[in-house]
Amino acid sequence: MAFVDEIMFHARAGKGGDGVVRWRHEKNKEFAGAGGGNGGAGGDVYARAVRDINILARHKAVKEFRAGDGRSGANWSRQGGAGDDLFIDVPMGSVIRNLATGRTVELVEEGQISKILHGGRGGLGNEHFKASTNIRPEQSTPGLPGEEADFTVELDLIADIGLIGLPNAGKSSLLNALTHANAKVGSYAFTTLDPNLGALPGGYILADIPGLIEGASEGKGLGHKFLKHVKRTRMLLHLVSLENEDPAKAYREVRRELEKHGEGLAEKEEMILLTKTDLADAAKRSAAREALKGHGTAILEASVLDDDSMKALSDELTRRLARRP
Repeated sequence: MAFVDEIMFHARAGKGGDGVVRWRHEKNKEFAGAGGGNGGAGGDVYARAVRDINILARHKAVKEFRAGDGRSGANWSRQGGAGDDLFIDVPMGSVIRNLATGRTVELVEEGQISKILHGGRGGLGNEHFKASTNIRPEQSTPGLPGEEADFTVELDLIADIGLIGLPNAGKSSLLNALTHANAKVGSYAFTTLDPNLGALPGGYILADIPGLIEGASEGKGLGHKFLKHVKRTRMLLHLVSLENEDPAKAYREVRRELEKHGEGLAEKEEMILLTKTDLADAAKRSAAREALKGHGTAILEASVLDDDSMKALSDELTRRLARRP
């Protein structure tokens, strides 16, 4: 199932049930007075945050969400039952926008709920209209329609760590090795068109962000989409392949695009990971570390072909995430 981070849908709250005209029938008294009950309220529509980051993919084909309608009133002044409320599950970190009103709701914690549409009010039965001047009311009112609107849902936070770097820095391979994800791997630019996701021990989410290229901040390639995904991560793991002739230059190229884009991307906590260490000798690894000294909060090394380095990297990332609020 392809990862989906934005959807648009129409939602409709339930219609209120109709009020009714009914009469009380008692022994020796055929018409003992008005007894028509009110209709029940229509169901409300809520958005609810869940931990399932892929839930939007299952909603994508749904064109309309609809809450239950209220039931009509009944005799003996019985009110109709309320319509069933509808809960639309969205991932934690979702921003929901009502396109009619512009109102936005952000759901950031698991189980957080927000009402986004109100159900219609139930109609009034004829007992409601009974009065000394109207002892046999024939009036009743219909239930009111529920609110309806078009909405967009955009996932604002998709991962604890975003893997960034130039195309072919080894992001997809690293994600597969760390999390047993199934990201496609290829030796060509823009291998990844959408983020691939995997989970570390402890449930921490890693996102393989599509490769950034020079000019991404101006929209070159799929730059704006890529940078939007970077914004949706808590911290960054910047992969620099030791296959590069000049690893520091490759690092600066990606950093330049983050800084040009703005919106706080360049201020995110960043660790540097030198990848493909199996292709570089000790002298080149040492030179790369020296050239990148002073950048990021840590400079790490790993090879997806070395299980020990993968285990050490996984443990280090998990430790750092566990210390963060």
